[in-house]
Amino acid sequence: MENKKVLAVYGGSFNPILNSHLTIAKSVLEEFKEVDKVVFVPVSGKYEKLSLIENKYRYEMIKLAISTTENLLVSDIEMKSEEQLHTIQTLNILKEQYKEYEIWFIMGTDNLKEFNTWMLPEELLKNFKIIVIERDADKLEDIICANSLLQKYKSNIKKISCKIQSNMSSTLVRNKIKNGESIAGLLPRSVEEYIEKNELYK
Repeated sequence: MENKKVLAVYGGSFNPILNSHLTIAKSVLEEFKEVDKVVFVPVSGKYEKLSLIENKYRYEMIKLAISTTENLLVSDIEMKSEEQLHTIQTLNILKEQYKEYEIWFIMGTDNLKEFNTWMLPEELLKNFKIIVIERDADKLEDIICANSLLQKYKSNIKKISCKIQSNMSSTLVRNKIKNGESIAGLLPRSVEEYIEKNELYK
C-alpha cells in the first residue's frame, strides 16, 4: 500500500503568530519529505491563558502570515468547538477531516516533559507520530530516557533540528507593543500592520 501523505498539526495560542512559528512550520516541510502540509490550529479563547485576544484576531493574523506560503493551512476547529478540546480530540477530528493524510503532531520539549498529564497520552503516542522541537537547553533524548511511556513509543517521536528560544516569544512581542517599542522583523509585516490597524495588545 502506498504511504499516505502527512499533515503535520501545529497547535498553539499564536498570540500573535511570529516569524519563528513560520520558521518551524517551514522547517518541518523541508526536513520531513513525507510531510505535505502543516496546519496551524490556534487554541480557543476558552483556553485558560492570560492576555489571549479574541479568536477572530488570532485567526486572521495566521491567515495573513501564511497567505504567501504554499502548503501552510489554518484550522479553526478548536476555536469553533463548544467545549475546550484536548489535543487527542483535535487530532482525531482532523484524522476524519483529512482521511487521505496521516496525522503528525508538532510540539516543544516543554510540553513533552508534561506529556503524562495530557488526556490519553498513550493513545496519542500510539496513533500519531510526534515531531519535537527542543526548547532552550532541553535534550529530547534525556526527556525520553526519563519517561517509560515515551521510551515505549520512541519510534513515533521525531526530532527537528531547529530550536525554540524562550527569548523569542509572543509574550515578548506583546510587551514591546505595550511599551511602544518596535516589533519589526519579529513577525510578518502584514501581521504587524494588522496589529496596528486594530490597535491590538495596547
